[in-house]
Amino acid sequence: MKAPPDPAALATRIRALAWATLDDALATEGHATTGALLTPAECRSLAAGYAHRAQFRSRVVMARHGFGSGEYQYYAYPLPADVAAMRAAFYPPLAVIANRWAAALGATMRYPDAHAEFLARCHAAGQQRPTALLLEYGPGDYNCLHQDVYGETLFPLQVAILLSRPGEDFTGGEFVLTEQRPRKQSRVAVVPLVQGEAVIFPVRLRPAQGVTRLQRFNMRHGVSRVREGRRHVLGLIFHDAT
Repeated sequence: MKAPPDPAALATRIRALAWATLDDALATEGHATTGALLTPAECRSLAAGYAHRAQFRSRVVMARHGFGSGEYQYYAYPLPADVAAMRAAFYPPLAVIANRWAAALGATMRYPDAHAEFLARCHAAGQQRPTALLLEYGPGDYNCLHQDVYGETLFPLQVAILLSRPGEDFTGGEFVLTEQRPRKQSRVAVVPLVQGEAVIFPVRLRPAQGVTRLQRFNMRHGVSRVREGRRHVLGLIFHDAT
């Protein structure tokens, strides 16, 4: 297996992102992309880990559950150091956004500064299984529109990082978001990504300014059908599962 990415370097890279710009994109578009965050070598290392079943707690074949076609595996605790470092580094700036969203939506939930504190809240609520995951799609595979809700304790934002090269490792397989707006038709966004790029997006709801007042937009995400090749994605979800 290739040497894994350096956790400290990954955390530094994430902290150095243009967070004000990402915040603005989330507010206006409902998603934000980072540009290439991981190197090709780091992507290959993470994708190669899919074959090492010992680091995962479970494997899901999507067709068996009506989720689509393809499969994914949830990492077990302790998470690989690189995956744990990315989840911990993404959380603090996202918690600032999440707290502002919660206040805008009239929710009483507030999110602590450190991810470890939020996980302690999840575990106290009986949500103790890690939700970071690695997804694998082959020809004809796709992921139905869905929301990654695993219990009552929920963090409202998540991250997906494309590990494969569009147009070289695979074709098709576009990341898709839908936004259900009150009393209006739904809006669809197809989000192009390069290898190593992360997309940040809502788990379930986001606040958005309507014509006269702030509204709740219901969000879902999925992946269009892969036409050729193989596509790997790392998913970082910040709440644990029951």
